[in-house]
Amino acid sequence: MPVPASLTTAPHRDFELEVVAGTWPADVNGEVVFSSPQNGRDLPYAIFDWGSICRLSLEPGARGAAPGRFAWQSRSIQTPGKRLFDRHPEHFSPGVIGYQSPFGPPNASNTAPLPWGDRLYTTWDAGRPVELNPDTLEFVAEVGHVDSWGGSSMPIGGVLPFLFSTAHPVADPDRHCLWTVKLEPVMEPTFGMRPSLVRYDRHDGTQVQHWPLEGVSFSGSIHTVSQTRDWVILSDSGNFKADPAEMMGGERTITVDADAPVWLIRKEQVEGLPSGTPVQPTCFTMAPPAGHYYARWDDTDGVSVVWEGMDLMDLGLYLRPDDLDVNGNPVDPAVVGLYNMAMAPETITEVVFDPESAAITHVGTFKQDWAFNLQLSAMDWSTEGLSAPTRHHVTYQGCRPGNISRRAATMYEGRIDLDLVREETPGSLCSFDRPSMELKARWEYTDVADHITSPAFAPRGAAPGSYSGGEPGGHDGYVVQPVCNDDGFRVDLFDAANVSAGPIATLAGTNAETIPMVLHSAWMPAFHGLADAERLRFSDEVNAETLASLPAELHAAVHEVAEECNTLW
Repeated sequence: MPVPASLTTAPHRDFELEVVAGTWPADVNGEVVFSSPQNGRDLPYAIFDWGSICRLSLEPGARGAAPGRFAWQSRSIQTPGKRLFDRHPEHFSPGVIGYQSPFGPPNASNTAPLPWGDRLYTTWDAGRPVELNPDTLEFVAEVGHVDSWGGSSMPIGGVLPFLFSTAHPVADPDRHCLWTVKLEPVMEPTFGMRPSLVRYDRHDGTQVQHWPLEGVSFSGSIHTVSQTRDWVILSDSGNFKADPAEMMGGERTITVDADAPVWLIRKEQVEGLPSGTPVQPTCFTMAPPAGHYYARWDDTDGVSVVWEGMDLMDLGLYLRPDDLDVNGNPVDPAVVGLYNMAMAPETITEVVFDPESAAITHVGTFKQDWAFNLQLSAMDWSTEGLSAPTRHHVTYQGCRPGNISRRAATMYEGRIDLDLVREETPGSLCSFDRPSMELKARWEYTDVADHITSPAFAPRGAAPGSYSGGEPGGHDGYVVQPVCNDDGFRVDLFDAANVSAGPIATLAGTNAETIPMVLHSAWMPAFHGLADAERLRFSDEVNAETLASLPAELHAAVHEVAEECNTLW
């Protein structure tokens, strides 16, 4: 059995959930937000589809729900690119890396939500951050004029700049800024990416600063940015590598590496340094590659990082209509366009980087044969929790042979143990102690039809507007675990200190509703209204030069969208 068909067939819609098991605690509040690609079904690779933001209120009766019920809401993210698409879909051509158009490559912003104080952003790896209204979930603005980013990542032309960035920028509570990245393709010595560190200050969304990493070129992408008080941490995620031959219509041949480069940049190194000035990072190498990694804020005793390895997870591979799965069966048409799932169990480890000696110390490591598809985790994101983390909660989605293609197995012949990927295995929610990474608790979902997805940690008894609860660190609160199933979507709530006891309460849709695929999630307090700040307007980047690259009949649509966006805040 592959993953639920509803991941690609369920509509984005609003509905209500109700408690169907257990008792919902009174000391959980706020809401969980999810990023989700829409189900347009016209792209060969679904993770490049237009973005939606989904929201689950954790308080009964909130966000317009009936008394005793819980609101699930979904909104399309109406970036300028999406608004232009809605007017002229005939000018947008689907490809393996998303839409192309004479307007430029649009920002789909479909991968991760990023709460930052009383503001909400969404992100993806091929566009700059997008700000949403945390109350209405409507699009507000993109971050930073393209000129302040140092220009587009590639000189494609059009009114929509291409900025190859990251799905996981990180908010700095001391400097009141976001740290993110920009990547630029290079051809020497071989095809690769040249990274720059990017800083966006909270008070002015019209500008960013950027500093290229001197002498650095690599072959993958930077899916995550992490930080300590003094350092920014970047790494080649290693699990998504662009294949130029595939982009030109050929067969994919590039595979992921066994290890990945890691770069540390001291924050004070760029303080006062003019934007565009190259900086020299401290370099390391880690194995296996990791899409996600999370540093302890306190770096007094070294740069300590939870490294969520993605062993043989190649996100550049997606399922095609003509694919057979690893057992030789035709893939389910419902999963065509989804990514090829993990071909080995994943490793999770806590390591300490020493920038002075360039040494890496492995503090604790966990890996078991059942630990497939570690992609999503939950942690206490308050500054207090990041300074003294106690628990790290991880969702393993289990082995899914129906979502592993024979084509992928052939590409990885000699690196994949086929005996480990023949059988369907259930997913598990696990809790690890920090920093030992000892498995403290595990709850197994014995029904393989359950597809557990992005969990979130909700602190116990957080005050309105606060990200911190009673005892920081990840043990004092709740883990919100969404469960996708073709028989209906539900949400299990766990005591974060005792996950192995099972859910303490379960929500389910009042009409057995299902939801489409969601990617990353985040917990945040409930905010009402839009923060006052300087923001970029789409019209700020529309000029005679960018318009000149478009056919004259498309100019009117650009002006209409610019006028619409001028009234959003």
